[in-house]
Amino acid sequence: MKTQEFFNVLEKHKDKSLLFEYAPNLFVGANYHITEVKHITVDSVDCGSQTDAWKETIIQLWESPNELDKTEYMTVHKALAILKKVGTMKPYVLDSELKLEYSNAIFNTAQLFVNDFEIQENNLIVKLAIEKTDCKAKELCGVPEVLDPALDSDEPCCSPNGNCC
Repeated sequence: MKTQEFFNVLEKHKDKSLLFEYAPNLFVGANYHITEVKHITVDSVDCGSQTDAWKETIIQLWESPNELDKTEYMTVHKALAILKKVGTMKPYVLDSELKLEYSNAIFNTAQLFVNDFEIQENNLIVKLAIEKTDCKAKELCGVPEVLDPALDSDEPCCSPNGNCC
């Protein structure tokens, strides 16, 4: 989801509580805070020697250990106020990809993308997902899109008939 699309969703649901589902049926705690907004420029070279560049907006969520008993989630209105203040200090690139950075005791720090959102009663639930790493130069490097089933073997990698790259 692009940053502008996210802001549009928030604007339409200002009266709701804002929840983040970081994995199926697992939610960022009600004690979360928006602790940082990063305006990132990625300038990359992939394994096929191709260059690329793009911008991202990363919103960091943190659960306060001092508010573990908190049950009321941040309102969309409050989140928008925080994000708008950030925008006055460091303008957003509104067509940049939006990610949310989060971790907890059972979930390693990850930058998650917005997969979807839904309204349940008085809640706006933003559904997050992990984006898997991928080879961007598959064609140049000769990596097949679908692995050959013959390569899926129980043979150890070091054996002559093994499943090695």
